[in-house]
Amino acid sequence: MKRPVRVLVAKVGLDGHDRGAKVIATALRDAGMEVIYTGLRQTPEMVVNAALQEDVDAIGVSILSGAHNTVFPKIVKMMKEKEMNDVLLTGGGIIPEEDMEKLNKLGVGKLFAPGATTSEIADYIKAWVKENRNF
Repeated sequence: MKRPVRVLVAKVGLDGHDRGAKVIATALRDAGMEVIYTGLRQTPEMVVNAALQEDVDAIGVSILSGAHNTVFPKIVKMMKEKEMNDVLLTGGGIIPEEDMEKLNKLGVGKLFAPGATTSEIADYIKAWVKENRNF
């Protein structure tokens, strides 16, 4: 790859717990990626617009509020509308396994539960970008 992988890390909705998102953002940066952290209380529209403006390779959404079945489908829909077909949407948080499977079928990439290692997440993003992006 000719440049570092660019990842947008976002906290969507009213969930104010961002320690995990900050840990992931730092770990991805330490793995050689360029990371844009949007901060708290983002809307799906704000996340997708920021991803477009920043020309990212991946969007990582941290969600602990239980709104994953609303947030991820909205982001997927907006990404399709904006033809962001080669941008990975991934994330993690408190998401039941059966909901992860449903979201994967909608087009969301791998979702990470508590206990996933930061190296596992970084390796997944790098591998996906290498296989799916052309730069």
